[in-house]
Amino acid sequence: MTRPRLALVPGEPAGVGPELCVRAAQRAWDASLVAFGDPGALQRAAAALDLPLQLVAADATASPGILPLVEIPAPVAVAFGTPDPRNAAAVIASLERAASACLGGEFDGLVTGPVHKAVINDGGIAYSGTTGLLAEQAGCEVVMMLANDIVRVALATTHLPLRAVADAITADGLARTLRIVDAALRSDFGIASPVIAVLGLNPHAGEDGHLGREERDLIEPLLGRLRAEGMHLPGPLPADTAFLPQKLRDFDAVLAMYHDQGLPVLKYSGFERAVNLTLGLPYPRVAVDHGTALDLAGRGLADPSSLFAAIERCTQLALTRAARRAAA
Repeated sequence: MTRPRLALVPGEPAGVGPELCVRAAQRAWDASLVAFGDPGALQRAAAALDLPLQLVAADATASPGILPLVEIPAPVAVAFGTPDPRNAAAVIASLERAASACLGGEFDGLVTGPVHKAVINDGGIAYSGTTGLLAEQAGCEVVMMLANDIVRVALATTHLPLRAVADAITADGLARTLRIVDAALRSDFGIASPVIAVLGLNPHAGEDGHLGREERDLIEPLLGRLRAEGMHLPGPLPADTAFLPQKLRDFDAVLAMYHDQGLPVLKYSGFERAVNLTLGLPYPRVAVDHGTALDLAGRGLADPSSLFAAIERCTQLALTRAARRAAA
């Protein structure tokens, strides 16, 4: 494979997703991009940015200013920054059809723009996030990882209230998460013997049980069992020092126990280039690491760096998977 074929989903039509895709369409990539979504939203974004955009059939060839498109029309033409719940089904259909095309082998990876969860739920669709939607569609268990050029952070738990985190961390759940992360680092990133730093749950990783016993009673015994299987798992480590640059050099990824334990560090270290990966799917999926930014939509102020990084990362992952298949 020399040029992976990637499905590109703009996301919420009233947000910045369509204009970010228009900006991406102005460049030549090492992958062939095909958008899945509403043509009207893309054309309105191109007009607002004063950029050329020609939408062509999905089997056509992309080039700067020309974007192949699988049309999934939104029933309501929206104004920038004003989403309409009546478009919720079209937004979900764009994600599901693009993912289905990846599952069917028509595409080598999926890149997704920002989606507005509340608007989709207001449209009568129970939706907690694209990660869960794709996992359910593919029938597999997945792990959320965010990455930039400095660090990769996987999450043991995702969007939970802090008081619920400790009860959600189990030996079976951690083992499943670590196995998915280890397998993805091997298959998608080409790392032969990945090192995954595992953070403790409590301050100072429990300080030998004086600040909580989850490390001694649960995390440490589990890591011992997984190390016996051949996995490389330093930890449990205190979260306040695990991200020091000299330590990160020895790690291929970090597993944080909860959302705000690891992601503030990642976003501070390079928010513009941060992306969201779904590990464990049969295909690479990379998303932008920001929201719909309704206040910026249509103003030409939205930074496309995260989408550009997502396209680049998805291209790399697709190539790595293809090389492994060829070598098998």
